[in-house]
Amino acid sequence: MKLKTKLLAPVLSLSLLSSVVAGASAASAAEPVTPTVDTPAVELRATLDYLLSEHFTLAVDSMIKKYDHSFDAMSAQSALEKNAKDMVPAIASLYGDTGAKAFDDIFSGHLTYTKDYVSAVENNNASDKAEVAAEIEKFAVDLGNFLSSATGGKLPASTAQSVLRTHEQQVKDVFDEYVAKDYGHALAKYREGLSFMFQISSALSGAVVSQMPDKFNGTRPDTPAGNLRSALNYLAAEHYALAVLSMQKGYDKSPAYPAILQAESGNTEGFTAAITSLYGKDGGEAFKKVWLGDHINAQDEIVQATLQGDNEKMKAARAKLSQFAIDFGSFLASATSGKLPASAATAAVAEHEKLVLQAFDLYRAQDAMALYASYDKGYSLMFGVGKALGGAIVAQKPDLFKAATHVNTIWLKINSKTAKVDNTSMMMDVAPSVVNGTTFVSLRTLTTALGASIQWIPASNEVVVETGSDKVKFWIGKNTAQVNGKSVNLGAKVFIKDGRTQVPLRFIAELLGWDLKWNNADWSIVLTQSM
Repeated sequence: MKLKTKLLAPVLSLSLLSSVVAGASAASAAEPVTPTVDTPAVELRATLDYLLSEHFTLAVDSMIKKYDHSFDAMSAQSALEKNAKDMVPAIASLYGDTGAKAFDDIFSGHLTYTKDYVSAVENNNASDKAEVAAEIEKFAVDLGNFLSSATGGKLPASTAQSVLRTHEQQVKDVFDEYVAKDYGHALAKYREGLSFMFQISSALSGAVVSQMPDKFNGTRPDTPAGNLRSALNYLAAEHYALAVLSMQKGYDKSPAYPAILQAESGNTEGFTAAITSLYGKDGGEAFKKVWLGDHINAQDEIVQATLQGDNEKMKAARAKLSQFAIDFGSFLASATSGKLPASAATAAVAEHEKLVLQAFDLYRAQDAMALYASYDKGYSLMFGVGKALGGAIVAQKPDLFKAATHVNTIWLKINSKTAKVDNTSMMMDVAPSVVNGTTFVSLRTLTTALGASIQWIPASNEVVVETGSDKVKFWIGKNTAQVNGKSVNLGAKVFIKDGRTQVPLRFIAELLGWDLKWNNADWSIVLTQSM
């Protein structure tokens, strides 16, 4: 079976191999000679990053607020509906007013399911739950068919429908875990679901650009620079959404508060991994020190001082955030060698912190309408941060983000971290190894090089590889995988080494449509594209 190459999803660790190889096989001659995050195709992807991911955060928020009988429940639902309307101009710019109306009828029309499902859960009504499930299935089918038709089949209906079902299930899973008071799992699923929205925007933008290349001047959304921008979009947007949510739940003395703080720690680790991959261990540690000290910790201090009515502590904690803007702005300017000026970086960070605090103050004042207007402004700001920071990094390190024209061969060697992609040497995170006669390779390295996406789901020890319309699931400690819902034998158990999933090389290479040739003389392996 040969699987079609899929656009890469934003990942937390932006390894240098990922940055160089991602999107290489689909690079276009029309791409600018100097890599940039600012092309028409990447801009489309970023727009979808924003609109789709905000939809997820608001869908979850509206359900939780309604279930908690919070004062802002109706405004949360209104914000969700506004987000749907905000998508219409983007669709109209691509498919005209008729296409935009057809999209709006389907998308906006399904948003009542959030209220319906909460009511069904509160009443423990099986019949109502079944009606909501049927409503969601109809939405997945209808919108999947619309997207397939609109893109001229570039996004197959079956793929679109499967993706939409996954998204809706993820929203439901977050809410169900919240209702069950399993807040740790709820927040883990929240992060998983939010990340998935960026995979959707990657796939959808790729289909649109493939359908109408002239509209995007022959550029592509999945260049290494585009991947960097999207990854930073994800990390920045997740940070903002969690910051706002954590301060609200902290103020409410919610039992979910510790789990949200833990999710923020996960976001911090993701940011740290990204900075480390670009600027080394010292750069990552410097980032983490600034990020935590007068930033994340200060948010909690503000919540606690507010609850205690201690104005002096509150002022001191807020002053820390002002200092953080200066310190972090200086860090970014130094890290990017001035490509992102300290003044611009400081101003952007200060505006972000102002909007986080504004959302907190509006929540305390129970000004629901203004709260969600502020949230939209604060959330959208993070995508400007992704663009500015990504642009500065690409301008500083252009050689890391040049898209190759085509990948023909990949050379690997047992016990060597050096790989060669079309004779260009790259460093792998974990060297291939032989265990009991089976050759294993780091799944992330191989799938990244071969143009597939990978997702780790900690709750179930599950690794999911997606490419085109195909999905493969692996489980740590098991010798079976699931290919498009069918169980297959791997011949050896999947395991973790140095934090990376190790899988049988021959299985995954052939699965992704590459031929494998073994050289016994030097224990090297050459992968070539199947005809």
